Amino acid sequence: MATAPYPELLAKRRVPQGRGDIVYPAYWLAAAALGLATVLGVRLDASGAVTLASIVFIGGGLPHGAYDIALLRRAVTLDRATLMLAVTGYAIITLLMALLWMIVPLVALMLFLAVAAVHFGEDWQMLDEPLLRCAAGAAVIAAATIGHPAEVSTLFTMMSDPRASVIAQIITAAAPVALLVTAAGVLLAWRDGSRGWAAAMALCFVLLIVLPPVWGFALFFVFLHSPRHLAQTRVALNDMSLTRWLTTGAALSLLAIFGWLAMRWLAPARIDPPFVAQAFQMLASVAVPHLLLSRWLQRRLDRAIHAPPIIFQEKTACA
Repeated sequence: MATAPYPELLAKRRVPQGRGDIVYPAYWLAAAALGLATVLGVRLDASGAVTLASIVFIGGGLPHGAYDIALLRRAVTLDRATLMLAVTGYAIITLLMALLWMIVPLVALMLFLAVAAVHFGEDWQMLDEPLLRCAAGAAVIAAATIGHPAEVSTLFTMMSDPRASVIAQIITAAAPVALLVTAAGVLLAWRDGSRGWAAAMALCFVLLIVLPPVWGFALFFVFLHSPRHLAQTRVALNDMSLTRWLTTGAALSLLAIFGWLAMRWLAPARIDPPFVAQAFQMLASVAVPHLLLSRWLQRRLDRAIHAPPIIFQEKTACA
């Protein structure tokens, strides 16, 4: 008799969901640079600086969702027709989210914030309760509202409409609870040996409070969140050459950007919000299908991990 207890999946599971103590030196350099700029009084909230931060989080953040379809093909055997159906469904969800920003932006904003809390909460696997993970994920936004309530309220208003200022006030009121949960997560990560991650997140939340909101988000999203997903994806797609890997990430990221620009150009109501607001809107449009697919793939992995081993009975020949 021979067993096949999913050896590859079990090996990857040793680091929960690919999110162990992964903190790259670029994060510490970026955090130090932004901290030094703040101490020296550099106007990080100036128009040009905010535009630069928007370019950073779009250019550095979009690629981590560019491999969703490749991961789906790796997890499920798809023929050409089914693959096209999956790609079409992914594109339709993205399109619907983009249309939501143009038709009912306040609803789109609330959906974006909910998706962000769930998705960022996936980094906190040391917290057992899903609600606690969501609270830790929401703390990324909550920290910014504590340090810069007026700026966050203005950003929400630019992304949707004046009523969005109420959402910023609600987040500010809930921020202490979210940050308390996050502090517990940091302590658990430190206790469990992920000390680099715990130290990086502790510093990041301090900087999210101190830095202008767009720069704080760019630091977290580009230098902490995205690299962890990219590292996990690179392992899962290890047979993809580096050239193809980079080309895929760049091509699909550019496709998302040009698709968004085309949508804005074709929109019947030519009301164009500022660049930073559109950057967040575009990110939200691709975040929804990315979250849905990544959670489906993770549930599939969890079922495989907890499924009983498959037993193969070897046939013997009788003389």
